[in-house]
Amino acid sequence: MNSKITRRQLFKGGGIAVASLGMAAGLGFDLQATASAVKELRIKNVKGIPTVCPYCGSGCGLLVYSERDAAGKFIKLLSVEGDPDNPINQGKACAKGSSMFNLREIYDPETGKQMINPKRVQKPMYRAPGSEKWEEKEWDWMLDKIAEKVKATRDSSFIHKEKIADGSEIIVNRTEKIASIGGSPLDNEECYVLTKMMRSLGVVYLETQARLCHSPSVGGLAPSFGRGVMTNHMIDMRNTDCALVMGSNIAENHPIGMKWLLQARENRGAKIISVDPRYTRTAAVADLYAPMRSGTDIAFLGGMVKYILDNGLYLKDYVVNYTNAAMLIKDEYDFKDGLFVGYNSEKRSYDTANWDYKYDASGTIMKDETLQDPHCIFQLMKKHYSRYDVDTVCRITGTPKNKYLEVLKTFCATGAPNKTGTICYAMGITQHTVGSQNIRAFAVVQLLLGNIGRPGGGINALRGENNVQGATDMALLYHYIPGYISSPTSSAANKDLVSFVKAVTPGAAKLPITTMDEFRNAVKAGIPYSGWKVNTSKWVVSLLKAWYGDAAHKDNGFAYDYLPKRNASKDYSHMPMFEAMYKGEIDGLFVNGSNPVVGGPDANKEQEALTKLKWAVVIDLWLHETADFWTYQAWERPTKNANVKTLNPKDINTEVFFLPAAAVYEKEGTAASTGRWVQYRWKGADPVGESKADLWIYNELEKRIKKLYATSKRVEDEPITKLTWNYDEHPGAEEPDVLKVANELCGFNVADGKPVEGFAKLSDDGSTACGNWVYCGATTWKDGKFFYKAQLRNNADPSGLGLFPNWSWAWPMNRRIVYNRCSVQPDGITPWPGDEERRLVWWDPTKPADATKPDVLGTWAGFDVPDFIKGNGPTSPAFKDPFIMLPEGKGVLFASSKGAMKEGPFPEHYEPWESPLEPIINKQSMNPATKVIQPDKHGKSDKYPIIATTFRLVEHWQTGALTRNLPWLAELMPNMFVELSEELAREKGIENGQNTIISSPRGDIEAIACVTKRWKPFILDGRTVHQIGMPWQFGFKGYATGDPANRLTPIVGDANTMIPEYKAWLCDIRRA
Repeated sequence: MNSKITRRQLFKGGGIAVASLGMAAGLGFDLQATASAVKELRIKNVKGIPTVCPYCGSGCGLLVYSERDAAGKFIKLLSVEGDPDNPINQGKACAKGSSMFNLREIYDPETGKQMINPKRVQKPMYRAPGSEKWEEKEWDWMLDKIAEKVKATRDSSFIHKEKIADGSEIIVNRTEKIASIGGSPLDNEECYVLTKMMRSLGVVYLETQARLCHSPSVGGLAPSFGRGVMTNHMIDMRNTDCALVMGSNIAENHPIGMKWLLQARENRGAKIISVDPRYTRTAAVADLYAPMRSGTDIAFLGGMVKYILDNGLYLKDYVVNYTNAAMLIKDEYDFKDGLFVGYNSEKRSYDTANWDYKYDASGTIMKDETLQDPHCIFQLMKKHYSRYDVDTVCRITGTPKNKYLEVLKTFCATGAPNKTGTICYAMGITQHTVGSQNIRAFAVVQLLLGNIGRPGGGINALRGENNVQGATDMALLYHYIPGYISSPTSSAANKDLVSFVKAVTPGAAKLPITTMDEFRNAVKAGIPYSGWKVNTSKWVVSLLKAWYGDAAHKDNGFAYDYLPKRNASKDYSHMPMFEAMYKGEIDGLFVNGSNPVVGGPDANKEQEALTKLKWAVVIDLWLHETADFWTYQAWERPTKNANVKTLNPKDINTEVFFLPAAAVYEKEGTAASTGRWVQYRWKGADPVGESKADLWIYNELEKRIKKLYATSKRVEDEPITKLTWNYDEHPGAEEPDVLKVANELCGFNVADGKPVEGFAKLSDDGSTACGNWVYCGATTWKDGKFFYKAQLRNNADPSGLGLFPNWSWAWPMNRRIVYNRCSVQPDGITPWPGDEERRLVWWDPTKPADATKPDVLGTWAGFDVPDFIKGNGPTSPAFKDPFIMLPEGKGVLFASSKGAMKEGPFPEHYEPWESPLEPIINKQSMNPATKVIQPDKHGKSDKYPIIATTFRLVEHWQTGALTRNLPWLAELMPNMFVELSEELAREKGIENGQNTIISSPRGDIEAIACVTKRWKPFILDGRTVHQIGMPWQFGFKGYATGDPANRLTPIVGDANTMIPEYKAWLCDIRRA
């Protein structure tokens, strides 16, 4: 239920008495004297402890100031503010970062005295089945009970062997009765031990927030370039000549990114383009704003592709040499009426055999570098996008024609060799049924313009969680293991280690290999079209050695059998997980810094699904909506709706264990920013009450689980009993050692325990152990002791390009811009004409690639670490193949690899699942490969005529648990609201400030009307259609409350990643 909260109420009930200095100064108060006094006090007595902001993925540095006694013991927190040494934010902080003090402490509203934030949970809390209240419990009692629940559930549901399609049985070692969700707010080391623990238990329902935010980034970027990561980094935005901000409100949600774009405009004359359904804060400072209907990004970008091709604006040498444009595709390939060749309408899937390349008799991909062959990708692309003319695009998107043409002219000018353009995106691009293909469309545009691998270019995924990149790296997603290696399935192709490494190594599947020795020989001989992934066996075996130590050896396939094998035909992602939960197929759930009752699609149903569990473990700082899903408050609704149940706590038998977690600056560890910078955060304050670091919690829980299994002789329990687990600093230590986790995570030599200095030195013979190969190289042996490069704090920038190579460490191997071979022309030496300043790497024929072979000259050198094999010189066949993680070595315009993209090799526009329009550019009503989970809740435009979308606010973060519980932020943005146009408000009789009811087939919510000029009606195919938007960050807990917007959103997902379609769905609105 929604009600307006006044500032007076917040002061009285929220513990708000003193604003931060920066915030108060921003309100016009003169605090110079106070600020000077505080600065002097800090200089004399207090040292700031560096940490990293826990909110968005920018990676901003903060300093924690605290009062300590003479022995260094913590007394109280003084303040948290921006770190001026950190090159990412240079001491600046947004509203959330400026409010970090409130994570731990506030000021008493009655006395003005500093006190612990009363919303922080300080003791473990237990809710018995059917109970109406929480009970305080001791840690030992809670952890022992949880370990017992885990063991009982696992033992009663464990599948040791399973019959597969060929009739044989293989070891699968999994349970489908335990699930784990969340982890993106955690440190890398915590994510790593969490994924290790869950997989040792056999858990396959393993998900993190990445599924709901940036899973299409991996789904679209990895098939295009080889890695699913931001290609450049935040600071590099200052090097651009033009920024296309699309599907992102960067000024609001990543303000530090906006800082660098504004610097590019000031110093380089760069243009900033904002494409968004709403006139946002980004649009307000952009040079050009173009409105676009939600869910029509591919139409918009498809028209851009046509414009580039028709006007010859592509960078030809780049396209011919660095992309697969010249490669030929099978004659059988075809596209008609919105469907590619090979479609099966019953299965809603494709046979992709005829999307493959043409090969000559020697097995080499055929190509035509003149780009004239009708079967070459360049010509197929011209044909495909010939339908995307300006008029058709504008009929679909609602973008005014003059604005669209201006966008095309401005951004496509970056195809000139002396220009680069960057694309910045976020949830407005990913959260669609075509989310992965939206990003593929970006890739096509940027490859044609020559903007990948160059400073000021790239496709920059703006991640919304401080360590969602790290959580993804650590494989807190079911479908791969750490390092982006597909997780094993219950299939003949994955039955043993040799079969598995063949299956996951490009080009190896059909080789007649039955032993690891034969596989190594094949690798030495060369496996065609395998790229750098030819080393996958080394990454897999090193991971198994990290997890199982001496129990992983050659004779047992390095304990490969211990890994859980998921059912190959089953989807274990977020939405199917909650469907299984709703059906009573899951007994126990771990919730790790996640809040699906606010964040999940059709949140009403997800909340009800939690009532079907036998037990749940929630680990967080606050009793948020998911922790309190069983309370009376959780079931209040603004209207009665047949699709939404109202339950009584007495009828909810889920047993809930709440474990209080430490805040970000109350523990140590690392976080990977959206630009892949792995930064260390030091402990600046003690945990509140009895709260503990997540690393401590997982460490203690796993030790108890192992103790329960200690006497077991069952082979199916060996994944637990043989698991290496020794992270205590010393016997009886209070906290596990972060650096011990880092050593295992980043890799060590088995013989002496010292770090492996880079992934090129990993081996598949059992001599190296490495929990995640992409982090290999982040640790070293320095001055006779272990050193974690994430702790580097040298902010010198020798290149002048914003690389800062000795500040923290970036994966892979400290490369700041990936695919940087593209920063020079195909000869490897010459800069792009007129762009000498942005040459990152080059071929140096005078220096050796290997210091042990000084007579063998020729290596790649430069300002950045070359993203290339050092010895690949002009005589190498791969000299012009910059995308080393792809089999082709080329940037992918046409995704030909089997299964790479489920709905087609070229991005094609399809309408959202709920749309007010009939298809215009093809005959398909929606993405033909999307799986619809809940067809009975499909909104039709006759009943729900208004397009809706969700958005974020600078004052709040994600589901709001980490901001609505902070008084300063609650005061800034206290109420849930819906933003609508003046035209729609007149039509509906709604006035600014009135309460409204927004309805969809999933339910109703209440929100305050914010009538604004920022929304304008769209003219779509000749008729007027309205769109509204609302923040999704409110819930019924905290100082600032409101109905969750996601009670309205549909359970339908992207065909490749199953991210929900939060950004385009249908609704109606009325006065309350």
